[in-house]
Amino acid sequence: MAPATVALVQTTARRLGYVPHAAAQTLITRRTGTVAIVVADITNPFYPELVDALHDELGRATYRTVLLNERTDARGVDSLMRAGVVDGAIVATATLDDRTRALLTGERTPIVQLVREVDGVGRDAVVSDNVGGAALAAELLVGLGHRRIGQISGPADTSTARDRDAGFAAALARLGVARDAGLRRVGEYAHRSGYQWCLELLDLPEPPTAIFCGNDVIALGALDAARRRGIPVPEALSIVGFDDISLAGWESFRLTTVRQPLIEMAREAVRALMRRIEGADDEPRRTVFPTELIQRSTAGPPGG
Repeated sequence: MAPATVALVQTTARRLGYVPHAAAQTLITRRTGTVAIVVADITNPFYPELVDALHDELGRATYRTVLLNERTDARGVDSLMRAGVVDGAIVATATLDDRTRALLTGERTPIVQLVREVDGVGRDAVVSDNVGGAALAAELLVGLGHRRIGQISGPADTSTARDRDAGFAAALARLGVARDAGLRRVGEYAHRSGYQWCLELLDLPEPPTAIFCGNDVIALGALDAARRRGIPVPEALSIVGFDDISLAGWESFRLTTVRQPLIEMAREAVRALMRRIEGADDEPRRTVFPTELIQRSTAGPPGG
């Protein structure tokens, strides 16, 4: 249209307080301009940081977001996509079960897996090097002189726990340290898991001198358990987490952890989803981001 006509329409729209009708636009464009972000548990401090990064990236792409909390709305993503309410979804909750596999393989709406993944479902995935990151933690603890190393893993039905467990076990074997099954516990990615299982490990006749935790929230629970028992960290017990959430760097915790670059991962996940929404039909891409050991003040040589 002529520039003068465009200016007249825009001026008139502002004067009348006109707002475009979203439903009418959807009928014309066949798109809603909305993307679903699916997280496992919004009360976990990891997820607000991830959602914030995704919201910023999607906003730059002029997309609105709708947030689904898997813990309280397990079927929400299915119904939203089948009703055509969203143009696509970024799923950060993938679990290794039949329901999730059926959703990822059967749904026609574009989906990108972020942080966690399910193998062989034909979807783009953006993850960190969980195997390599766990190996960094093992190398640190063994290098400090620890041999009785405990572990509090995340849920067995997640790719993150699976890969971190595998990386940690392989690194211990490579370094010549026996993995004691009696020093390993499995729980949720939650503070209560770290607190409960750390208390149990500390009450053993021969407790571990170090504990590798499946994520930072578990590690913070383990720190609280050590404080409950009056055990100084790292003088008598070393604790290492995974993720490097903002809380990990607070002076109250100073948690040694493995960092995965959430902002960069969120940016790549949005790029991947935009490609799929625009109609890209190439083979699914799996993007793996490197991890980094962040040494603070919760890991040191074994004490007396």
